[in-house]
Amino acid sequence: MASYLIIGASSGIGQALAAQLTEAGHTVYGTYHSGTITNTAVQAQSFNVLQDDWQSLTLPETLDGLAYCPGTIDLKPFGRFTDADFTADYQLQVLGAIQAVRRALPQLRKSANASVLFFSSVAARKGYAFHSLVSTHKAALEGFSKALAAELAPKIRVNCIAPSLTQTPLAGTLLDSDEKLQKLSALNPMKRVGQPEDIATLAAYLLSPQASWITGQVIAADGGASTL
Repeated sequence: MASYLIIGASSGIGQALAAQLTEAGHTVYGTYHSGTITNTAVQAQSFNVLQDDWQSLTLPETLDGLAYCPGTIDLKPFGRFTDADFTADYQLQVLGAIQAVRRALPQLRKSANASVLFFSSVAARKGYAFHSLVSTHKAALEGFSKALAAELAPKIRVNCIAPSLTQTPLAGTLLDSDEKLQKLSALNPMKRVGQPEDIATLAAYLLSPQASWITGQVIAADGGASTL
């Protein structure tokens, strides 16, 4: 069995990933901030990515995988975003991911099958109005993941999943009525929005030894939204 660190394991994709990994018998170290982790199999730690000292995280001697799950969906016209908005979002989505890798890297290097996983968005590669904040930092995260994959190969694999709209608390205001859900589902080739489990299943695979020849990839899990 393996040991994994999930930053942001209290809701959405992180929560679903933690459930799949613990159900498979793996040890999961998960952080939470605004929510709580109800999965009693998770080694839960309160942690604020934007404020707390990364060295305060308690980790095992060896980690087999790291998944960085925090994110935002802040959609509005470009002219309404301030410099402070871009800076705060960069600190959460990009700098937080960088700091997480720095913290976990010594433990990941001790694993025979280490994997790092980030979460981007279909908006990083496909233009959508009102997505300038999301697109900027998810694209930066994709670039970081590829560069890191090149640098850490062959010892540590690094990949990124790019979902389309997924029914998580982050997307709450976009999907808070049946009318909105039906309208946005109709825009997807598969005629539904994603579920956390859809993304978590792919994430669990990419973290596992079964994906040992997959690195440096940005993999769409979007119901075909990026290509169809």
